[in-house]
Amino acid sequence: MDREPLYTVGVIIGTHGLKGDVKVFSRTDFPELRFVKGSKLLLVTPAENVIPVEVKSARLQGRVFVVSFFQFSTIDEVEKLRGSELKVPESELAPLPSGHYFIHELVGCEVYDDQNRRLGILHEVLTPGANDVYVVRTNEGKDLLFPAIPECILRVDVQNKQINVHVMPGLLD
Repeated sequence: MDREPLYTVGVIIGTHGLKGDVKVFSRTDFPELRFVKGSKLLLVTPAENVIPVEVKSARLQGRVFVVSFFQFSTIDEVEKLRGSELKVPESELAPLPSGHYFIHELVGCEVYDDQNRRLGILHEVLTPGANDVYVVRTNEGKDLLFPAIPECILRVDVQNKQINVHVMPGLLD
């Protein structure tokens, strides 16, 4: 039986204190849902071991969350968890507003320009700050970068795996 796909909502980047707290870099748009007392997550270690965990407490400290789990109470227990990912099954993904998409829905879409010429496949979505950037890999292996703004991304159809874009002057040169 196929296992339901899992999606990363956070990455453990270190320990905090001596009582089993960890520092988590959030990889979700919904940290208020994922990093609260009682939230159930799957901790996937670098060795691919899956450990169900429940959040005991969490607080934002700078750019990371300090999280404790009911399953761990000492620094010795959590030191080996550095690099582990916190995941949720696909069925527990939070619904997105209309016109917003999960990265996994976008990657693999065929990308066409406003003249309906195929440019390539959306290979990656970068999240540098103000807006996401779509990385489209051409058949020649060249990467084209499109800012995810309404002036550039004209239409997204995740059902048919197709995205239409406006090519800004100079992009293809």
